[in-house]
Amino acid sequence: MEPVVGLLYSTVHENFQRLKRITEDMSQEELDYNGPDGDFNSTAQLLKHLAYVDLKWVYRLKGETIPDCLMEKYGPELDSNNQLPMIKGQSLNKLILDYEEVLKMLNDTCSQLKDIDLDKIVNYETGKRATIRWGIWHMSDHSRYHQAHINQLRKWYESH
Repeated sequence: MEPVVGLLYSTVHENFQRLKRITEDMSQEELDYNGPDGDFNSTAQLLKHLAYVDLKWVYRLKGETIPDCLMEKYGPELDSNNQLPMIKGQSLNKLILDYEEVLKMLNDTCSQLKDIDLDKIVNYETGKRATIRWGIWHMSDHSRYHQAHINQLRKWYESH
């Protein structure tokens, strides 16, 4: 990879490694735990959400549409109530392997990018635009953000 692309990719990769360490010993019950009052997203929901959002960024970076088969596997992003879809009973191993598949796609995509490509503009969400640089950085930042949620869920789970 080009130097700056590689640096940005490594932030995503390292955050994923931290995410795996944070979750590695979770039971299925803890993985599906929705907080003390049952009104928070579970770790399972957050893992699936992170993989889906990162998949969307990979395809934005590539300038391609996500194939329907991947949309079905990783989506939907939100349910009919505009919330993260409820995930119960999916194993940690499956969620991590699915997410690793997305990160392999990101690695392949970043391997094709040149540092100069980082300033190219991509569209995301409705009417929003960002550079590829920002998109990769956002993937890393988004992961860290939800890792804080997962750490809080773990504290609550241990004390309930």
